[in-house]
Amino acid sequence: MSSQILVEAPGVHRVEAHTPRDPGPGEALVAVHAVGICGSDREVYQGNRPEGYVRYPLTPGHEWSGTVTAVGPGVPGTLAGRKVVGEGFRNCQVCERCHAGETTLCTAGYEETGFTRPGAMAATLTLPARLLHVLPDDADLTAAALLEPAACVAAAALKAEARPGERVAVVGTGTLGMFAVQFLRAVSPAELLVVGTRDDREALARRFGATGFRLKDEELPAAFDVVIETAGSASAARTAAALVRRGGRLVLTGIPAPGADGLDPTDLVVRQLEVRTVFGAPPDAWAHTVRVFGAGLLDPLPLVTHELPLAEFSRAIELAGSGDPAVGKVLLRP
Repeated sequence: MSSQILVEAPGVHRVEAHTPRDPGPGEALVAVHAVGICGSDREVYQGNRPEGYVRYPLTPGHEWSGTVTAVGPGVPGTLAGRKVVGEGFRNCQVCERCHAGETTLCTAGYEETGFTRPGAMAATLTLPARLLHVLPDDADLTAAALLEPAACVAAAALKAEARPGERVAVVGTGTLGMFAVQFLRAVSPAELLVVGTRDDREALARRFGATGFRLKDEELPAAFDVVIETAGSASAARTAAALVRRGGRLVLTGIPAPGADGLDPTDLVVRQLEVRTVFGAPPDAWAHTVRVFGAGLLDPLPLVTHELPLAEFSRAIELAGSGDPAVGKVLLRP
């Protein structure tokens, strides 16, 4: 019998029987291969996700990979049988921002798979086929389950506009940070520094292309052309800003706790920094991610440390928030 996770309310969940929903017009039915756990999933379970960004009861799961098993009317039949990943934001497609390609800024309001719509912690997922991105036939679906966070970092990398020969840096050594290293390495920088809080991440950072590694509390160099922050704390944002040269580009992806002390606006103005931010991934970032992954330039598998059955949802949530250096990306396998 197939199953799914249902979070009925903060801290309350159950594993229940799952009945696939036949795809309607414009939809596809996907057999889920793997689904990742991230900090926002822990927020959903613990009840501290901001109001308006979750709707209970809910089947979570926004980082996933799978195979299309059926399509609804209006969807090309050739999509059936293909390996896919999918965008999470359910944009309206008709507002000004959607027409500009900025679907994560859709003015119709926030709707996202795994937060306000049923997610992938289930045997199957039915969603609009327009959100799917087709993978190569030989794609590793376990690795592909990490392409959602990779797409968010791709959005940051595209906004950073790093050029060959520039000095670039990444602040943060989690999943997002390691993807940022890989995307920046692909543009052939002169220097690629990673700044973190754990020296055990140095080997992996260098494996992905970092040319230097420093702990946050060490003396840090400066005058980098581009810095991407991925750590999700106000202090990390300040560290990242300090690394940027005058007139350089800073991209923030982390979301600190509400009310956190921010960057010094005087410093930003005097040094004329370009500050850009990312929340989610629009279609161009997804397309870029799938293309880079298909070309073999993105290697998610070393980030995966645990694969658990769906029934061990509680343990997966605990592992993801444990702070244990031995825990990287945790996947559930429906």
